[in-house]
Amino acid sequence: MKILVISLAGIGDTLIATPLARELRLNFPTATIDFFVFWPGARDLLLHNPNVDGVIQKNLVREGTLRSLRCLLSLRRKRYAISLNTHPQSKRHYRLVALIVGAPIRVSHAYDNSTWLDRRLVNRSIPQDYSIHSLENNLRLLPLIGARERLLSHEFELFLTPEERAWSADFVREHHLAGADWVGIHTGSGTTKNLRFKRWPLNHYRELIDRLLKDHATQQVILFGGPEEEVDNQELLASSGSPRVIPARTPTVRHAAALLDRCPVFLSVDNLMMHLAAAMKVPRQIVIESPTYGPTLAPYGHPFTLVRNPMTHGRNLDFYKYDGGDIRGSPETLTRCMESVTVQAVFDAVLLALRDH
Repeated sequence: MKILVISLAGIGDTLIATPLARELRLNFPTATIDFFVFWPGARDLLLHNPNVDGVIQKNLVREGTLRSLRCLLSLRRKRYAISLNTHPQSKRHYRLVALIVGAPIRVSHAYDNSTWLDRRLVNRSIPQDYSIHSLENNLRLLPLIGARERLLSHEFELFLTPEERAWSADFVREHHLAGADWVGIHTGSGTTKNLRFKRWPLNHYRELIDRLLKDHATQQVILFGGPEEEVDNQELLASSGSPRVIPARTPTVRHAAALLDRCPVFLSVDNLMMHLAAAMKVPRQIVIESPTYGPTLAPYGHPFTLVRNPMTHGRNLDFYKYDGGDIRGSPETLTRCMESVTVQAVFDAVLLALRDH
């Protein structure tokens, strides 16, 4: 039997789907289990995963209609028996992909924007649940394919290589971080739709870093990020003018995870790096609440500190639902929303984390 897991949304969403892969392997030990992903980073996270037989990565937007259709028809020729659309994939296009791939059993969640058409694109579905994590929403698909949860507990799974761990050890050694006070910071967020508006303002990060450097004479700050954060990180490096602010130019997302495995304190909004930090069990994790934050994507199975957002606290669903749309609100409103999280509030959380470490 062949099973295709369709995980075309964010890179972090693919990491969240790794417990589903393990449960599929336990339920169908002889099946071929493949993943279909959009982002190269999502493909990288699945490398060396013993529960995954193959990964097909294709940027369907960049490829265009004709090439994308050829890719989907090639998947159709593999004759998958089951396809599962992971949570959250609310855009109808994801279910259209499942229809074209053509598995006889096509499983998905029903979202706020679901209509009769979605019920034609997939043939088995269950309503999503905003009160539980996306990981748990994924596992609720298992009964729809005659499977069940075999494990009592779950966690994100990432299988790092000795070479990736050695790279992080060399980084720590080169910058004298072993046993030192240091905090990892990631300023970014997703870049699709209008997700850039969930970023904490760069000038807030600048002030935070300045205060951390002044508060501790030995404090070091490691700036995580890929190409999308390079400009912001360069601005923070230039404004600090301190050798104690160090860019972590990780070759891949897997190297970033290996470095997080050695990180004592980590700060971000809800994004891929937040999930990686939870997966690597960073001792002190701090999350700045954004409009998209909620139970479906909190750091799973790992303690963390949430710095509350005064404008979203308690009504995040007013700003963002899984209905295929953007974060609700004008650019001005969303900017004010993230500005409302004060530097003092984040500084206090980081300071407490450093003292407790």
